[in-house]
Amino acid sequence: MSDEHLPSAPASPTAPPDDDALRRAMHRVRTEVERAVIGQAGTVTGLLVALLARGHVLLEGVPGVAKTLVVRAFARAVGLDTRRVQFTPDLMPGDVTGSLVYDARTGEFEFREGPVFTSILLADEINRTPPKTQAALLEAMEERQVSADGVSRALPDPFLVAATQNPVEHEGTYTLPEAQLDRFLMKLVVGMPERDAEVSVLRLHARGFSPRLLTGVQAAVTGDEIRAAQDAAARVQVTDDVLGYVVDLARATRMSPSVELGASPRASTALLAAAKAWAWLNASSAVTPDHVQTMLMPVWRHRLLLRPDAQMEGVSADAVLQSVVQQTRVPI
Repeated sequence: MSDEHLPSAPASPTAPPDDDALRRAMHRVRTEVERAVIGQAGTVTGLLVALLARGHVLLEGVPGVAKTLVVRAFARAVGLDTRRVQFTPDLMPGDVTGSLVYDARTGEFEFREGPVFTSILLADEINRTPPKTQAALLEAMEERQVSADGVSRALPDPFLVAATQNPVEHEGTYTLPEAQLDRFLMKLVVGMPERDAEVSVLRLHARGFSPRLLTGVQAAVTGDEIRAAQDAAARVQVTDDVLGYVVDLARATRMSPSVELGASPRASTALLAAAKAWAWLNASSAVTPDHVQTMLMPVWRHRLLLRPDAQMEGVSADAVLQSVVQQTRVPI
């Protein structure tokens, strides 16, 4: 199931001028990305929400559906530095975070920054590297810093990890541990484009488009605008009824007969952050149950641990979450 259910263009009711200008800038990001990526509007929306909520994204899809391209185009459209790491079985933790290097001229060790010291880190095929290297990202994703030789070094702000993985090929892969999966705000399923979108992709390439050069994609926002938008999204109001609704949804996952491990309090706070970001993009002053429901699947689908018998019967986390939404009372 792809994430086409994520709306591609939220409404824009009247809003204060400053927030309205920031929202228009964020919408321009989507327009710029679509110059290079066609048919993945839901994925771009998810990346925007994650950036506003200061979260990280796991992109899952078969090869050839533009997972890497959409991240590279998004990074260019938001005007942020980006680095790509191809995760392989022989990749070491220091290859990602950096390491101490001896300087023969000074006779001292100095820290050489790894590719994680960037605003958007593209972790390609993250499940192809051993758990030790996967775990090297945990501190960076959670604390937004890297510690080496007793010294903590802050990462850039904004900072977002966009990791990709192939759900079909399992030979030579290492399943991400639950602790690391939980650090991703969202898991976006990148599906196949519709027929018309795929024709448009071919037309774009027939005109000489180069995915390597990302011709035509320009920065639509600045770092200061992104930080201002993040702050504005964090200020969106939430009523006690909506907070209770999020908790009721989480408790419902824990009681589902198909689930061994349901949504944790951290999952609830992640859903709240994503819902606030989505509400802000919709120019809403407060989070509604609709905002929560829209974000529920991408934020929680990777956090549920299904029972073995349910998996054998073909039950998916998405199906469980759909059932939970249908059975949980919505506050008026």
